Amino acid sequence: MGEETEEVISGVGQRLKALRLQRNRTLADLAEATGISVSTLSRLESGLRRPNLELLLPLARAYAVPLDELVGAPATGDPRIHLRPMKRNGQTIVPLSRGAGGLQAFKHLLPAGTSLPQPEPKVHEGYEWMYVLRGQLRVVLGERDFVLKQGEAAEFDTRTPHWFGRATTESVEFLTLFGPQGERMHVKAAPAR
Repeated sequence: MGEETEEVISGVGQRLKALRLQRNRTLADLAEATGISVSTLSRLESGLRRPNLELLLPLARAYAVPLDELVGAPATGDPRIHLRPMKRNGQTIVPLSRGAGGLQAFKHLLPAGTSLPQPEPKVHEGYEWMYVLRGQLRVVLGERDFVLKQGEAAEFDTRTPHWFGRATTESVEFLTLFGPQGERMHVKAAPAR
């Protein structure tokens, strides 16, 4: 095995541990999500267990990161981002960023439909910013219920019960920036003249 390959493999454990800590996940939580025992995860993070595909694939899925990012594979020099849409709760979500932690960017597509969805507010750690590209997005945030139209934006702490969906039967397209640790987006305005 080449020296470069050995170097990549030896750094996997450190990357896994850093990613888990960055996402505020415990070994027990990760074991439940992946089906990998706590002891195996611990040995993998500490470098006492050699990574293999049977271990890395479930971890990449649990963290929602590409396998090459998880192992720290050398860059190929190809600047293109290969978007991999996901289907969740009747919507298509396209990850626009590839970083393992910090702020993440997503494009959401809510398809047109004949009936309007009923709000089911949820809470979780983090902070979210959204911007409507096309259509009308209904947002329920705590006691507030409002509609964001094309070109409008909102930001909120995701520990507040929240839900969003189509405000009309037409499709909606919007962007979100999500910070799992509660990072806030910083909007800078042009200086006053």
